[in-house]
Amino acid sequence: MIMKKKYFLNANIIDPQNSIDEVGGLIVDENGLIEAVGKKVNINNIPSREKYIDLKGKYIIPGIVDMKVFVGEPGFEYKENFRTLSEASLSGGVTSVVTMPNTNPIIDNVSIVDFLKRRGRDKAKINIFPTASLTKNIEGTNMTEFGLLRAKGIVGFTDGYKTIQNTRLMSRIMRSAYDLNCLVMQHVEDKELAKDGMVNDGIISTKLGLQGISDLAEKIIIERDLTLLEDFNCRYHISQISSQKSLEVIKSRKESVEFTCGVSINNLSLNENDIGDFRTFLKLSPPLRTEDDRLALIKGINNDLIDVIVSDHKPEDEEQKRLTFAQAATGASGIETLLPLALELYHNESIKLNKIIKALTCNPAKILKINKGNLNIGNEADFCILDINKPWVVKKENLISKSKNTSIEGRKLQGKITNTFVKGEELFKI
Repeated sequence: MIMKKKYFLNANIIDPQNSIDEVGGLIVDENGLIEAVGKKVNINNIPSREKYIDLKGKYIIPGIVDMKVFVGEPGFEYKENFRTLSEASLSGGVTSVVTMPNTNPIIDNVSIVDFLKRRGRDKAKINIFPTASLTKNIEGTNMTEFGLLRAKGIVGFTDGYKTIQNTRLMSRIMRSAYDLNCLVMQHVEDKELAKDGMVNDGIISTKLGLQGISDLAEKIIIERDLTLLEDFNCRYHISQISSQKSLEVIKSRKESVEFTCGVSINNLSLNENDIGDFRTFLKLSPPLRTEDDRLALIKGINNDLIDVIVSDHKPEDEEQKRLTFAQAATGASGIETLLPLALELYHNESIKLNKIIKALTCNPAKILKINKGNLNIGNEADFCILDINKPWVVKKENLISKSKNTSIEGRKLQGKITNTFVKGEELFKI
């Protein structure tokens, strides 16, 4: 499809992969590819007869790559489907998502991957990168066929919210992943230590009379996996961490083994006090922990101990959340508010803007080995335009996602995506 060339001028351009942080412009060619970017793109360097869009100081950033997203297809379309996920993502500046395998049926064989890719292609306007499960049916006993699934375009392997508990199986998984150059993404939580737990183990859990989850449950699995990694140095990614203790382990092992690590925007922006009076929309995994933990995670990003920020977008229908805290489903819808919530950390001077954009764009893309999250010349023009100071309030009736289980209802935010482009085509506009 041939489109008209597009010229965007007078923008603040941030592209961490190419170390661009300057005022300039962006040219998208007739095929939806990036032709030029940066300060050399200005009014003096474009043909005089061409129409251009003056962005008046708004920001251009690469399309966000969200590394942890649940989509309801197949099996849970009533919570979210590719079309609604796509629309929600675009409104948040997310142009590429990594989808989790815990659908129904589970994504653990080649035929389901084919189905998924077809659906994604037909229904989604964004780039869908599916993961497959580490074990058959996410049961934690038999490994899936890494080689066959990887050949089908699977970018990584994870059991979603489940952790491989069996150490012997984990060492086999790592050996296979090393042999086949596959990415293992582990949700780190010791099942016995976290059993029946719902919130962080501490004063709040005692006050609410809820079973707590100790931060040791996370630390122990990280220690075990990083020890195994010394012998089987496969591509290994810790999906999300939530505590200071985990960071200490990560810091002490960074020199000896190679691995990467993510954090959910929820754990960066909220703490256990936000749960208040049993707010089930804040029942998350890993749980929200103390304010000290939250501040340690921010420091972890600043010190390059944490590589990636994810939305951990997990849509749940109203019925699953309007239950007692113990019965309510875990998870929150978050893809639309990922960037604006992260921008809070920029506005309050906790994290530099460049660092935030890096953790949302080129870092996840590098871990996944996909050519996204950058403004490379000749690449598909996946980018968004951001009004960094625009104030707005999160209201669940305005959310595009099919499920409205946001953890930050009523929160005042600053910074909003005004336009999102995929392959040079404008697919979202305020």
